[in-house]
Amino acid sequence: MIRTSRLALAVAAVATLVLAACDMGQFTVNTTAKVLIRAQPSIKMESDYELAARAIPGTLKTVEGFWVVDPGNPILRGILAEGYCQYGIGFVEDEWERALIANDYDAAQELDNRATRMFVRCMNYALMQLGKKWQDGLFGDTESVTKLINGASGGQRTPLMWAAIGLGSMINHNKDNVELVAQAPTAKAMLLKVVEMDAKHPPKDKALAALPHVALGLLYTAAGAQLGGDAAKAEEHFKKALALTDEKFLLARVNYAKRVGVMTQNRKLFHDELVKVLQTDPAIWPEQRLANEIAHRRARRYLSQEKELF
Repeated sequence: MIRTSRLALAVAAVATLVLAACDMGQFTVNTTAKVLIRAQPSIKMESDYELAARAIPGTLKTVEGFWVVDPGNPILRGILAEGYCQYGIGFVEDEWERALIANDYDAAQELDNRATRMFVRCMNYALMQLGKKWQDGLFGDTESVTKLINGASGGQRTPLMWAAIGLGSMINHNKDNVELVAQAPTAKAMLLKVVEMDAKHPPKDKALAALPHVALGLLYTAAGAQLGGDAAKAEEHFKKALALTDEKFLLARVNYAKRVGVMTQNRKLFHDELVKVLQTDPAIWPEQRLANEIAHRRARRYLSQEKELF
């Protein structure tokens, strides 16, 4: 009896240590996640594009490692959803555009595929935040999806936005995929729901408030008028994004110039808006310095293509 009791105690002690180690790992990750969310603005304030391009992938994989330890952590899911979408838009798409201009079609195809993978990750992490109903039902029948979107609560606002941006960006890189392109109305409906939420409870973060309008502007110019494109609505959303950010969010102006200018073949709008971007110091909005540096890169690139585009 004594030996049995001692054995039971030993087993219990080992089990306690194992559980404690698991709990300690999650406790450590939870504490780290809170620090990461406070440190997140540092990358957005970065002025060196190349430094950011090299730093962000490693940072994302580190955060993903923490998520493996604590997969239910909402802070980590939020960082990963935002991080993969912004990395895809700000850096992978930048390389993709350069490859297209250089007529390096093999590299462009590879980067096209890589961008898609980034946006799939972004969307999936956002859907995890939204819950199992969203993971199971986003690609269901129209009635079910509409009901799902209409039932979204205010607390789901930001993951809903990232899921929509991820989906919309995937569509942009897979226009030959009929099944995926058919999801464009879903992405648009999700973004419009976010805008509806923001009308009642505007986000304090001006960039966060502007992003759904930029995304809608991109969606409305993703196809010509014959296929549902609408330059007037796109212009409305791009201008709203600029108004919400006191015209300091230069990526909104770059997208307005490129997408609406080219779609309507308005060369003056294209040229004048891009010049306006380059005449604006990227530091005008320190909290979004990196986004503004990316905007400057693209404004210069698009202006170099002006003759080919018009």
